[in-house]
Amino acid sequence: MAAAVALLVAAAVAAVWTGVSWYSAAHDDNAAFARTRDTVLAAGEQAVQNMNTLDHAHLAQGLDVWEQSTTGDLHTQLVQGRADFEKQVQQAQTVSTAKVLSAAVTDLDDRTGKADVMVALQITVQAPKAKPAVKESRLLGEMTRTSAGWKLSALGQAPMGDSASATDPGTTAAPATTAPTTAAGH
Repeated sequence: MAAAVALLVAAAVAAVWTGVSWYSAAHDDNAAFARTRDTVLAAGEQAVQNMNTLDHAHLAQGLDVWEQSTTGDLHTQLVQGRADFEKQVQQAQTVSTAKVLSAAVTDLDDRTGKADVMVALQITVQAPKAKPAVKESRLLGEMTRTSAGWKLSALGQAPMGDSASATDPGTTAAPATTAPTTAAGH
């Protein structure tokens, strides 16, 4: 009888310890920050890939995806420049596809809803009657939390080596000219 009581007490202690451990882990600030970082990384990879993928045969759909992936000044610039850009892509008749090679969140401020990501891509541009051009590109993006999730608010080239001429993702002037024309390979 004493052994059964001891076993019952040990089981109760183990159950309480397991419950407390589970609760602590589920409400740990480090775990919440890690989940946010993972969410930002996934959204950043997808948004940068979206901004570097465009098929002239499905232009409206592709540009809609660009707009859905962005927010703030970058979004405004894409919307305002859409008609001119559509003409350029239709004339060039190119197809650009991007594949994420690697990515990282380089800064995350969960309190303000801002984050920076670096994404390495392999971009393939196919023009009519030409061999596909394949290049690797490293881009810096700024992510902003919106009511619809994390979205790209700035995009620019990452510095290569000790280059000082790269675009700072914190600015919104560069993405208006580089995102549609350079980053997407058009």
